[in-house]
Amino acid sequence: MLRRPRHAMPLIALSVAFAAPFAIAPLLAQHENHAGHTAAVAVDPAIAAAVKAPTRTPANVARDKYRHPAETLAFFGVTPSQTVLEYAPSGGWYTEILAPLLKDKGTFYAAQSAGRGFDGVKAKLDADPATYGKVKLVTWPVGSAVAPGSVDTLLTFRNVHNMVMGGNAEETFRQFFTLVKPGGVLGVVDHRLPESRDTALEKSSGYLKLSTVKALAEKAGFVLEAQSEINANPKDTADWATGVWTLPPSLRNGETDKAKYLAIGESDRMTLRFRKPR
Repeated sequence: MLRRPRHAMPLIALSVAFAAPFAIAPLLAQHENHAGHTAAVAVDPAIAAAVKAPTRTPANVARDKYRHPAETLAFFGVTPSQTVLEYAPSGGWYTEILAPLLKDKGTFYAAQSAGRGFDGVKAKLDADPATYGKVKLVTWPVGSAVAPGSVDTLLTFRNVHNMVMGGNAEETFRQFFTLVKPGGVLGVVDHRLPESRDTALEKSSGYLKLSTVKALAEKAGFVLEAQSEINANPKDTADWATGVWTLPPSLRNGETDKAKYLAIGESDRMTLRFRKPR
């Protein structure tokens, strides 16, 4: 068994299973996580360039220190020539990075449910056709708009807790499996609830146990290939009276203890890479 220094954080957590090889990109990017340890993750120069795109919203760039987009996309194995689907992009935080990354060689679907969320995404894309003109905005469920088995990487960021609270998680993961091609990837980031906590909290707190997400994905047919601590935050105790929305960026309690919550930062998050068997 490989050993690491006692106080070092893993570059990428040990793989749980391997269904296909993972191509390592040529560069290493350094970042400091919430625990103060430095970790390196291989990052394609194209991803690094997309993260630095001048078209990104400054307020979104300011949150990179919590969300580590370059390292996260590298961990999921995203490349500029892939077909990528982002489920429920909402405000478009990752869309601002994925659009320029996939613009020239890839295909990028932004899949959003009908309603205000869809209208908001459409308005963002329409406002900057030079950046977003090639993004394929589709209504979720996608129906015939995206061919089954055509997606290299399907990404969902901080959405699974909404599925669980809404009661549609199993069906959504089933549709994910249908869309991803054999050998393709499902990348999940979400707020992490300690395994020792009451599962009932998943219905109200915005946090989920890793075992819950794993069970949903495996029931759909995916295999958990690897997990990473890239987006971990040990300062988050995940026991807030007003749920994960207590922390930034929501800051549900307003000015009450605002400095305390800003010092904690955004939530502790699991980062999971699932693979669809060939």
